[in-house]
Amino acid sequence: MKKLKFKKIDAFTKGLAPGNPAGYILLDEEGSLDEAGMQKIALELKGFVNEVGFVSKPDGQYRLRFYSSECEVAFCGHATIAIMYDLLSSGAENEEKEVPIHVKAGRLSVFNHIEEEDAIYIMAPAPHYLDCWLTVQQVADALDIDTTVIDDKMPLRLVDGGLRTLLVPVRSLDGCLSISPDYEKLRIFCLENGIDIVHVSVKETRTASCRFRTRVFAPKYGYLEDPATGSGNAAFGYRLLEENRWDGDFVVEQGSKLDDPSFVKLRKHDSEDGLRMLFGGCGTTRIEGFYCYHG
Repeated sequence: MKKLKFKKIDAFTKGLAPGNPAGYILLDEEGSLDEAGMQKIALELKGFVNEVGFVSKPDGQYRLRFYSSECEVAFCGHATIAIMYDLLSSGAENEEKEVPIHVKAGRLSVFNHIEEEDAIYIMAPAPHYLDCWLTVQQVADALDIDTTVIDDKMPLRLVDGGLRTLLVPVRSLDGCLSISPDYEKLRIFCLENGIDIVHVSVKETRTASCRFRTRVFAPKYGYLEDPATGSGNAAFGYRLLEENRWDGDFVVEQGSKLDDPSFVKLRKHDSEDGLRMLFGGCGTTRIEGFYCYHG
């Protein structure tokens, strides 16, 4: 039996909203837990957290891997927020303003704004703008909604900002909140079309300080809806940039209920590798202790 350092942290919340739960295991060294072990732990934690992040620091830089109950996840935004907010809040690097991390999608940067705004920002992977061959009817059928819910003034888009994200604009906040897809039907649709997550957005919001309401569906990873998302909202931000609709940094409210949404901050960042999207937030530790793993 292995005793692994474990935390459950809800990302994108200081405790008032539920946020997005992530499991977080700190490994003594890279390779101390193999891929099969990581997948087994993520499956054991299904229903308790959406993904589990495994963290090591073999060469002085953090390496993160993410698993859902179904498979490895190339990049998990909310787990990265949860893990790095915890490490930078309490670790020796809490005064560092930029910290490099390595994920499956490559080398990224974490920006520490805890002192100024109680938040950290994660650099999303570079965007890939993909061909979207899907029709409004196909997407409406997959989401179990009428085609009139979707805003046909803007095209459907497929953008990879860490995860292959289908971006679906809708006409109204009521229409956004009314979406209630069938899990298995949407899962099959995503698998058949090479889609990781489905991101729905509308400009109408409940919170005056927010610019968009969003919802994100992720049945490929073993659960229907993600309550607060880094990678999906980053893909949405990349879309706005590419379409010249970006008019300054902003906050999105995310969730299926009118009140008590989660909040995700979006910023653009000029890096040496080009223009990148940053998503930001904080986290609340709910459980801390050890995970007893029987390999």
